[in-house]
Amino acid sequence: MIRRELDRLACATQFLTRLPVPGPKAWTDELLARSARYFPLVGLGVGAACAAVFLLARQAWPTGALPALLAVAVGTVITGGFHEDGLADTADGLGGGHTPEQRLAIMKDSRLGSYGALALGLLLAARVGALGQAGSPWQAAAVLFCAHGLARAAAVVAMHLMPYAADPAASKLKPVARDVRVQEAAIAVLFGLAPLVLLSPAIAVLGLLAGAAAALCPAISARRLIAGYTGDVLGAIEQAFETGFLLGAAAAVGLGWV
Repeated sequence: MIRRELDRLACATQFLTRLPVPGPKAWTDELLARSARYFPLVGLGVGAACAAVFLLARQAWPTGALPALLAVAVGTVITGGFHEDGLADTADGLGGGHTPEQRLAIMKDSRLGSYGALALGLLLAARVGALGQAGSPWQAAAVLFCAHGLARAAAVVAMHLMPYAADPAASKLKPVARDVRVQEAAIAVLFGLAPLVLLSPAIAVLGLLAGAAAALCPAISARRLIAGYTGDVLGAIEQAFETGFLLGAAAAVGLGWV
């Protein structure tokens, strides 16, 4: 049983990051589906690396936006821009297409359009700015750590609640790999929520509310415009939640609620 869970964790890490971790002996769609429960745990690992870089950078550059920029950049490097690519493709597809078929075709196009460039640039800038306004270095690092785990949990919840929109025959994920069960979504949420003990109640609550509201934007748009989610939409949901959580935490600090 322990070997099985370790394989699932390794599968989730290989799927979501570029880290050279030893993988399971046999990669299957069933294994990928069952690994979704560990997506937030992988996110917390990415968040821990980003938080460490932020704290170290603050020693060299006590003021300014550079520490926050480096922390965000490290997360992008570790994941290979996996979620950012999904955000850009989703913005291009949902913003540039006129029919569900056109939108899905645009999302499959590897070229970056104006909608994608704007969405990617604005959300990256918002994350850097919000992290720089999230309070003391240790508090900001804790906020960043929590944001990464919760954002992956939001994507897993979307996988459970939303139908898959793309052509199954053209999808990289077979139907079984998209079958996230309710208990797996619940485990993912618990993994995401656990680190909130590091934050004050005001930051945790406002961050959650802002993150959920932000994640709902691509989720509802995708449900309305393409009748469900794709892998790109999950990336957009992750990015939206992460950005919203950071903005909510920064707002709680700015309002003097902590």
